[in-house]
Amino acid sequence: MDNTRRYVVVGGGLAGLAAAVWLAEAGHRVTLLERRARLGGRTQALRVPEVDDLPDNGQHVLATGYEHLFRYLRSVGTDHLVEFPHGGALRWPGGRSVLIHTKGIRALPTLLGAHPDASPLERLRALRATLRLGRQALFQPADLADITTERWFERVGMPAKAREALWDWLALGIAAERVDRESAKVFADVLATGIRQEIRHRHAVGIGYPVVDLDTLFITGAQRVFERYGVEVRYRAVADRVVIEDGRATAVRLADGTVVPADGVIVAVPNSRIHGLLDGLPEHAELYAAADKLGYTPIVSTNLYLDRPLGTKAAMEAIIGGTGVIDEVFDRQRMHRRVAQGAWLYCLTTSGAYEQIHKSNDEIITEQMELLRKHYPAAAAARVVHAQVVRMPRATFSQAVGTDGLRPDQRTSVPNLVIAGDWTRTDWSATMESAAQSAAKAVVALTK
Repeated sequence: MDNTRRYVVVGGGLAGLAAAVWLAEAGHRVTLLERRARLGGRTQALRVPEVDDLPDNGQHVLATGYEHLFRYLRSVGTDHLVEFPHGGALRWPGGRSVLIHTKGIRALPTLLGAHPDASPLERLRALRATLRLGRQALFQPADLADITTERWFERVGMPAKAREALWDWLALGIAAERVDRESAKVFADVLATGIRQEIRHRHAVGIGYPVVDLDTLFITGAQRVFERYGVEVRYRAVADRVVIEDGRATAVRLADGTVVPADGVIVAVPNSRIHGLLDGLPEHAELYAAADKLGYTPIVSTNLYLDRPLGTKAAMEAIIGGTGVIDEVFDRQRMHRRVAQGAWLYCLTTSGAYEQIHKSNDEIITEQMELLRKHYPAAAAARVVHAQVVRMPRATFSQAVGTDGLRPDQRTSVPNLVIAGDWTRTDWSATMESAAQSAAKAVVALTK
C-alpha cells in the first residue's frame, strides 16, 4: 500500500469526517481543514450551563437503510449508540394520539393512513394509493420532476386523512420542504431506495435515534481514529482555493496565505460555501450555478426545558395540525434515559421553517409552547425552566420543483480533485446518509 500520498479534506462536517476517517483507515496520510474551532459542521451538541445539560443543535433520526452512515459509525465505534424502537406516535389537538409502527404486520395500519377517524373505505383507498406510490416510485412517470409531491399525492388518489396522518409529514421530513414546494421526484427516489433495500435485506426500513448527544455519536470517535492514524486536523483553517497546476490539484491555499500541499483533495463543504474554492476547475461556473439553484431550506430547533413531563406515548411524536410545516416532539428522557431533575427536555424540530426563521426567540418559544399546550393536556400549566432556540437558515439544500438534475457528481474534470456533501449526487435526499454516501463515493473516486 502506498501510504506516502497526502490527501487534504476541506470541511469537518459529516462528509468531511467520513472521508478523512476512511482515507486514514486505508493507510493514507490525511490533513483535515476546518474553518471553525470545532468539528461536526451542522451536527453538534450545545451545552446549556443553566441546567447543566448537553442537548443538540437539532434532533437527528436515522433509518436502518443508512448503509454508509452506519459504516461510518462502525469505523468510529459508535454504531451501538443508536436505538430502533418499534415506532412512534401521532398526536392531534386535544391530546388524542395514535401509535404507529414500522415493523412487521403491525406496520400495515400505518401504511393505511393511521388516522383514527378514517373509515374502512378510506383505508382501502389509502392502501390502493400507497401501492400506486410504490409502483410509480420504482417505475417513475416522466413528469415527476416537474410536479410537486402534493400533486403526486392527488394524482394517485391519496385520501386526505391518510395524508394528514402520515404522508404529508413523512414527505416533509424526508426533504425538509412543504409538499406544495417539494419535487415529487425527490420523494419518489427516496421511496424507491427504501423499497429496494427492503427487498434486498428482507426487512422493513426502521426509524431510530441516537441515545447520546451528537458530539459523542459523530465526533468523539472520529477524533480517536484521527489520533490512532496520525490525521492532522487544522482548526480555524479557512480554505480559500484549491490550487490546480497542469490539470492536477497540488495544494489548498488558505485565507491567511498558507499553502497546504496535496496529492489529492476532497472538498466537503455545503453548497452555500463552495464558491471560490474551485475557481481553477474548467467547470467551476457550472458547479457554482448548480449550488446557487439548489438554494437553501431553513430548520428551526427549539430545546424546551419544562417543569413537568408532557405525558408522551413515544420517544418521537409527530404533531398533526400544527403550524403547517412538519413539527416533531422528541422526548429526551425516553431517548437518552435522561434523569429530569426538575427540568424535562423536549426537542421540537420545524422543517421548512420559512416564516419561523425570521421570528425572535421569544416569539418562537411562545409559539412552540402554544403548540404543546394545544396537543398535550399536561402542558397547560407547564412552566418553561429554560429554552434554547437554534436557527439554521441554510440547514439543507432545497429540493423544490426544478432542482432535479442539479446535484453534481463527486468526480470533477481534475482526476485528483473530488467533491462531497449531501448536496452532491447520491441515492438519498438531504440526509446524513447522503453526506456519508457522498464521502464514500469521493474516496473511491480519489483513490482508485
